[in-house]
Amino acid sequence: MANSRNRAQKTQTQTLRIIGGRHRGRKLPFASVDGLRPTGDRIRETLFNWLAPHLPGARCLDLFAGSGALGLEALSRGAAEVLMCERDSQAAACIADSLNTLQESPGHLYRGDSLTLLATAAHEPYEVVFLDPPFAADLWQACIDRLQPWLADEAMVYIESGIDTRYQVPEHWHLHRDKRAGKVRYCLYRVETPERIL
Repeated sequence: MANSRNRAQKTQTQTLRIIGGRHRGRKLPFASVDGLRPTGDRIRETLFNWLAPHLPGARCLDLFAGSGALGLEALSRGAAEVLMCERDSQAAACIADSLNTLQESPGHLYRGDSLTLLATAAHEPYEVVFLDPPFAADLWQACIDRLQPWLADEAMVYIESGIDTRYQVPEHWHLHRDKRAGKVRYCLYRVETPERIL
């Protein structure tokens, strides 16, 4: 009986849709996990319009991959490489299945905690970073404080949060675009290389 329940839990999924790029229209499953909140289609469309000049050929880091919506969308739209970080085993398994289904070898999965990942040395810097943690976890500041060694020159950092969420970005992060949708605020920052700041 326990095994049957475990199998049932593993198969509880919902569906997300890739909205642009070479996989446009593809529907992929993601795990029904507590606190998992995929970025909505409208927000994703706006975000990737903002990123259009920066994304092709970029190395991307998705720190809280969850459903895989942002990382998979980035791959579909021409990112050279995407590292997706996800600590929940069911969510990670669905992301791995989606990467296999789409045959996206530039997509990589780190099965573990984002802060643990950021505590290690980055092999190469990233041009685009997605920071959309579970809202209840309040991990924005902890990640922001650890991100600098992972960022390429002129990197773009996307942050999605509640409209009342408080976090502080470094002085060399400049707000490029921001918008609200219901109770969600989403911002795109351009990171100026610290050495260039006078």
